[in-house]
Amino acid sequence: MLGIMQEHPLMISSLIEHAARFHPDSEIVTRTVEGPIHRTNYLELRNRSKQVANALEKLGIEQGDRVGTLAWNTYRHMELYFGVSGSGAVLHTINPRLFEEQIEYIINHAEDRVLMFDIAFTDLVQKLAPKLKSVEFYIAMTDKDSMPDMDLPNLYCYEELVQAEKPDYQWPLFDERTASSLCYTSGTTGNPKGVLYSHRSTVLHTIMAATPDGANISASECLLLIVPMFHANAWGIPYAAAMTGAKVVLPGPRLDGENLYDLMATEGVTFSQGVPTVWLMFLQYIDSKPGLDLSKLPLRKVSIGGAAPPRSMIERFEDNGIDVMQGWGMTETSPLGFVNGDLLPKHKNLSKDERFAIKSKQGRGIWGVESKITDDEGNEQPWDGESVGNLMIRGPWIAAGYFKKDNSDQLDADGYFPTGDIATIDSNGYLQLVDRSKDVIKSGGEWISTMELENQAVSHPDVAEAAVIGIHHPTWQERPLLIVVAKEGATVTSDDLMQFLGERVAKWWLPDDIAFVDELPHTATGKLLKTKLREQFKGYVAAESS
Repeated sequence: MLGIMQEHPLMISSLIEHAARFHPDSEIVTRTVEGPIHRTNYLELRNRSKQVANALEKLGIEQGDRVGTLAWNTYRHMELYFGVSGSGAVLHTINPRLFEEQIEYIINHAEDRVLMFDIAFTDLVQKLAPKLKSVEFYIAMTDKDSMPDMDLPNLYCYEELVQAEKPDYQWPLFDERTASSLCYTSGTTGNPKGVLYSHRSTVLHTIMAATPDGANISASECLLLIVPMFHANAWGIPYAAAMTGAKVVLPGPRLDGENLYDLMATEGVTFSQGVPTVWLMFLQYIDSKPGLDLSKLPLRKVSIGGAAPPRSMIERFEDNGIDVMQGWGMTETSPLGFVNGDLLPKHKNLSKDERFAIKSKQGRGIWGVESKITDDEGNEQPWDGESVGNLMIRGPWIAAGYFKKDNSDQLDADGYFPTGDIATIDSNGYLQLVDRSKDVIKSGGEWISTMELENQAVSHPDVAEAAVIGIHHPTWQERPLLIVVAKEGATVTSDDLMQFLGERVAKWWLPDDIAFVDELPHTATGKLLKTKLREQFKGYVAAESS
């Protein structure tokens, strides 16, 4: 027997329609690429999204065609989130921080017919254009007065295209499993891989993101979206903001501490999302300005993802009355998988140290995502907080494979996706990452977590950033090498750090050496680029210990 309920496909266009009807005056504020602050609202954003859809239709863009974007977090990019996908085309957000060869590869692999770009990327697009095989239309996301001087075929001005259209577009209805957006991984080895989201997966993810156990977003929030809109659909925040009517503040190309602080203070930002690297720069900016006080900002909640934040960062925010929400996810998970927000009721009366120990974990599984940890033979491991295994997941917004790849063996026999992370899960369902499978150090048959060593090193007051890699050892196979960036003006020594770490980790975990560098390499999404560090230190061999 089937239920007697209406059936409507889950459409991304429904999100912006809801926002326009029930939250028409909620603001979207942008620090534009051109410089000035721009203000709009959901009603205007909906109308312009429809104008975008009309413009694409006139260019001959059809359902399933890919529309690429090289753009920062702006209201125009947000219009494309709804206008492109809502029309049935596929929004392909491209990470401009990737190497030029990688960008060329993914545009050609995706077969983008349109390339939308901020004028900040004019030179990049001009260089790439002769190598792009499928792009028919180039659209500069600016107004007529700011159009770049470029020698490109079929070059259009975004504002002229949009303003020439009427906002009376009728959103089409189609199978909710239709592809909505495409995002490529920022993998450190091999070519990036395309994750192809659907309208169904995106809307279901959005519903969960808005719940208290997700990102806990409502109309009362003012969101400063620092995480790039080219990174895993900006963690789904633009969709969740539209669903709930939250005010959105977009920093454009300026992710420096000064711009972020000013936007928080002037726009009344209550909640912000970003990777640890950006938060580190933000806190460093505050420390460099004696008159600034983190606790005086309206900010009351931050979400940190993309990499595990050091405990010292969590403590810094929470000691200033700002709740930290971290989580675990990846491009292949849309990206929400585990979230660590409010502690469970049983944890409320724990000591500060005990609470921070829990807050430092990656979080508990959210509804919609099933998980397990397995050994190398595929045997499931217990959730006891000690058993280590490969993290496997499945759910309605988890990738089943990659765009244009042979995905026949991507999932295990039960439909679980291998994440490449090594982790433990405790009896309360809290995930604790141990390492990436490719980064964990195997020393004398035992595993050493590079993440734990890095977090402990960064908790030293004179350390700005740290990375740990495995180096060859004639007896123990691998031993840890700690690579450190000291804070400006600090005089921390190897002996200082060894003594500091010796009080916090097992003796056999202590690094065999500590190297000091001016900066660490990062991926395009802010993660430590350990492949480059391994290449830099590949000639290093640990001395035989006596």
